[in-house]
Amino acid sequence: MNIQSIFADTKIFLEHLGLNEEPFGVYYDNTKPQKAFGPKPGIPISREMEEQGQVDMQAVFKNFSCVIGNIWLARKKHCAAYISSEEYGCPGGVFYCSMMKPNLRFIEHYVTTGFEGTPIHGERYLPSPASMRTFLDKVDPRKAPAKYCIFKPLSLFSDGEEPEFVIFFARPEVLTGLFTHTMFTTGDVDSVASPFGAGCTNIISWPLYYKEQGKEKAILGGFDPSARKYLKTDELTFTVPLSLYQKMLKAMPESMFNVGKDWATVRKKVSRSAKVWGDGD
Repeated sequence: MNIQSIFADTKIFLEHLGLNEEPFGVYYDNTKPQKAFGPKPGIPISREMEEQGQVDMQAVFKNFSCVIGNIWLARKKHCAAYISSEEYGCPGGVFYCSMMKPNLRFIEHYVTTGFEGTPIHGERYLPSPASMRTFLDKVDPRKAPAKYCIFKPLSLFSDGEEPEFVIFFARPEVLTGLFTHTMFTTGDVDSVASPFGAGCTNIISWPLYYKEQGKEKAILGGFDPSARKYLKTDELTFTVPLSLYQKMLKAMPESMFNVGKDWATVRKKVSRSAKVWGDGD
C-alpha cells in the first residue's frame, strides 16, 4: 500500500470518526524538512559530560523547546516538526526521541522529587528518582536510524517516505472510535496500552518499545501535565504503528462504522462536541 492510498483511505476513516484534523506521521531522516518547527541548537550534552560536571542546565533550559509544543505549531500551520541531537530543546525529549543515550541523570530528579536544598522541587510525576530510573531503563528507545526525528501531517508524505507510526489528536468521543476499531481489527483486548510517560514518550518511545518486541500496539497518551498546554482541552493522543494502521484501514468495511447502529449515536455526539469546541463538524 503506497502513501497516497493510505491517505485516501485515511480521509474515509476521518469521516467515519468525525475528526476534521488529519493524523501526523513520524519518521527518521537525514534531511531537515523545510518550513518546519524545531528547537534552536543547544549546548552539547551527554551523560558522560554530566558526570564530569560539564553540563550547565541553566544554559540547556535557556533554549527549552518541547517536542509536543513544536508539533502543536506544526498542527496549526500544517507543516513539519523535528528534533535532533544538536537541536534538541528538551533534555528529556532528546532521549525519548532516540536522539541521545543514555538519559541525563538530571531528568530522574527533575521529574520526581527534585534536588534537596535547591529551588528545584521536582514535578512529582513519579515518587522517586529510583522509580524514574526504572521507567527510563524500561522504555530505553533504540538508537535513531537518522539525524532527525520528524513529525508531519500524513498528506505531506511523498513517495519514498513512510511513517513508522501514525499519531491522532482527538477528544474522547473520537477516541471511542479509534479504541474500539483497534480492538475489532486485532481481536486482542490488550491492543491499546497507556503507560506512564512524557507527551513525546507516548507518541514515539513507547510505540518503538512495542515495535522492537514485535508487538502491534496502539498507545493512548497525552496525560503529561507539562505537555497539556500544547493540546486542546480534553484532547489526547492515539499512536498506531503503520503496520497496524494499514490493517485498521482495511477492516473499515466490516466494522461498526458500516454495520450496526451504535456508532451512529456516538457520531452525533462527536458532532456536538466539535460544535461546542468550535472545531466544526
